[in-house]
Amino acid sequence: MNRIFDMHNHILWGVDDGSQDIEMTLRMLRMAEQDGITDIILTPHNKPNRRNLYATEMVDMIAELKKKIAVEGIRMNLYPGNEIFYRLDVCERLEIGKAATMAGSRYVLLEFNPMDDWEHIKRGADDLLQGGYFPIIAHVERYVNVIKDIDRVDYLVDKGCYIQINAASIMGEIGFIVKKQCKNLMKEGLVSFIATDAHEDVRRVPKLAECVRYITKKYGEETAFKLFETNPQMILDDKIIR
Repeated sequence: MNRIFDMHNHILWGVDDGSQDIEMTLRMLRMAEQDGITDIILTPHNKPNRRNLYATEMVDMIAELKKKIAVEGIRMNLYPGNEIFYRLDVCERLEIGKAATMAGSRYVLLEFNPMDDWEHIKRGADDLLQGGYFPIIAHVERYVNVIKDIDRVDYLVDKGCYIQINAASIMGEIGFIVKKQCKNLMKEGLVSFIATDAHEDVRRVPKLAECVRYITKKYGEETAFKLFETNPQMILDDKIIR
């Protein structure tokens, strides 16, 4: 595997509940580099009643960060994105630059409340699909009213959504039940991305190497390539994942 992507994390400093300052961000990027991650789509939260970056502000922050990592000798490809909490005006926010797609593509990382009902989640997915976007459902294993019925995940995929799970979930760090649910999704071929969802440099950290090894051993090299390299590259290329 030539490249390993982390396409969901909170490494950008001072904008959400992730990295609190530039020093932590640099430590997290160094950690990611040492773990073998080569490409990161930075996805700070975009939520109601929170500080949310405009897409142009995100680009400016990443430009500043690229200068800093060059000085620090950290080799990492960085791209803009958001983890966008669904609300009715989500497409409008994207169109006017109040929220960012993934690396300037049509892909959108979409988040819900863990207890949101199924109809609300379907509506969120439909809104983005009808707006011409490709929804990536962030950490689907958290949504009680989706994960309890694998047919609902299958429905979202059939509609044109993509499914992301967290590395900690499939590795059993969140508990046996969550791991089993993730394994069921993997078995059915419903997962398109695995990411760190890293928030800091102590516990929720930007590491994927152990997960890459696990996925390679259990599901095969081809699957690992798709989840950590090929599919994320399709985001950058703005191409539909088949």
